[in-house]
Amino acid sequence: MDDLIIRALLIDDEPLAHNIILEYASEVPFLQIVGQCYLATEALDFLKQQEVDLLFLDIHMPKLKGLDFLRILNNKPQVIITSAHGNYALESFELDVCDYLLKPFRLHRFLKAVHKAYDQLQLRRPATSSPLNPPNDAKGGAEVGEKQLFIKSDKRIIRLSWEDIYFLESHGNYVKVWLEHQFHLTPRTLSSFEQKLPGELFSRVHKSYIIHKQCIDYLEGNRLVLVNGKTVPIGKNYRHLFRNLLDGE
Repeated sequence: MDDLIIRALLIDDEPLAHNIILEYASEVPFLQIVGQCYLATEALDFLKQQEVDLLFLDIHMPKLKGLDFLRILNNKPQVIITSAHGNYALESFELDVCDYLLKPFRLHRFLKAVHKAYDQLQLRRPATSSPLNPPNDAKGGAEVGEKQLFIKSDKRIIRLSWEDIYFLESHGNYVKVWLEHQFHLTPRTLSSFEQKLPGELFSRVHKSYIIHKQCIDYLEGNRLVLVNGKTVPIGKNYRHLFRNLLDGE
């Protein structure tokens, strides 16, 4: 392995669980515990101040349960569940967690989970970036490299070129990333894409849509017709922005 560091946050209401994970983490050269929280509500405040690559997350905690905490997060890092209850495994994996450690777990099982998270983070790294943690413009809902991004869809990490994307459509807690005649569904927010994609190529034209400007064919009423024949509505709160787009501003 090259010299990479995974920054992890530990979230568990049991001090003993903290001690065990800290002990195990000391055996992993590339793993750094950068924070410890005893409530998921504390973790929300922590993540507003500092980004991490990995969460060690308990499920049963006071005030806010671990899985409900995950549902709140817009841009989830890798997540390893650490729980004494095995009946939440299916629900956890539906939330795209990396692994599920059933307490009490031993060092070899911990190492397996951490290396799995490492491999997932490696897959999401832009090819042009040498450290594990890419530049700020490469984080969030999509990992952005040189004129490309990586998205998670159907348990795969998919690389897309900017030029392949026609538009993006919000779909509940997911985003449909539309190519010419198909789409990939990814568990991210539209706002996370808006923050990462280059503004000179992409523009938000509706609360639920971002379009690739070069894919616009013509304007018809309050909708855009793209060169692949798909139509995208223009939201009333975005019409002035689209006028600026037409004017080249």
